[in-house]
Amino acid sequence: MPRAPREEKLVAQNRKARHDYFIESSLEAGLMLTGTEVKSLRAGGVQITEAHAGERDGELWLFNAHIPEFHGGNRLNHEPRRPRKLLVKRRELDKLMGAVQRQGMTIVPLRIYFNTKGFAKLEIGLAKGKKNVDKRATIKERDWKREKARVMRSRG
Repeated sequence: MPRAPREEKLVAQNRKARHDYFIESSLEAGLMLTGTEVKSLRAGGVQITEAHAGERDGELWLFNAHIPEFHGGNRLNHEPRRPRKLLVKRRELDKLMGAVQRQGMTIVPLRIYFNTKGFAKLEIGLAKGKKNVDKRATIKERDWKREKARVMRSRG
């Protein structure tokens, strides 16, 4: 009997990114991880709110992401905040780096998840920073939608 298809398992999400940035486009990237990092991802406790991606030696890297040490690991356990290489195609990397250099955009991690095949993936977004005025406008719009839905529910 064939197995039922697995769903994506969300590990960590950067909800603050959508508050602090306008996300222009998003892209799926693979993560180069060690064995204890994968086990720690499956256990949870990952934090990517302070993380960012950038170029080093012509490759894309994830900096300042916190993957806690695996509790069952031994002396060969990984460093929690070490830089991790991101796996993207050359054309995608050139597009991202061009936008960062020409337009002053930022590469922000949005979420880490395991895809249907069980591989750890990182969704990164090409983002432009919001100013405080933009953040207030977003909050105002969200509150208005919530209030409108509340009124519509009460009326009928």
